[in-house]
Amino acid sequence: MTDLDGLVVAARDVRERAYAPFSGFFVGAALSAGGHVFTGVNIENVSYPLSVCAERNAVAAMVTAGERRVEAVAVVTDAPTPTPPCGGCRQVLSEFAGPDTVVAAQTLAGRRAEWTVAGLLPDAFTFDR
Repeated sequence: MTDLDGLVVAARDVRERAYAPFSGFFVGAALSAGGHVFTGVNIENVSYPLSVCAERNAVAAMVTAGERRVEAVAVVTDAPTPTPPCGGCRQVLSEFAGPDTVVAAQTLAGRRAEWTVAGLLPDAFTFDR
């Protein structure tokens, strides 16, 4: 069983390092893989399409370290309700996580929602399609 509470703490702690001068929407993500925790933050760019989400940056850190299988994910924002990963992040997570992998989103106020990867992205585009 993955320690979702520990991942939420890691995501909350790293969130403050996000670079979000345009939106002011700071996001921290943490995922577990191979017994390690990998974190990421959103990094905006004045050319918005070049911005990168926290979840994808955490996956990139995981892959850079040689891991390939996401065990669980946590995302933390200061929104009033839990913010699930965007569509692009859902697709990237489906590449590296099983359909039953848990994705937790939590607000700074402590409100949490949880989904599975398949619940966030039913009928994901995969190698089989």
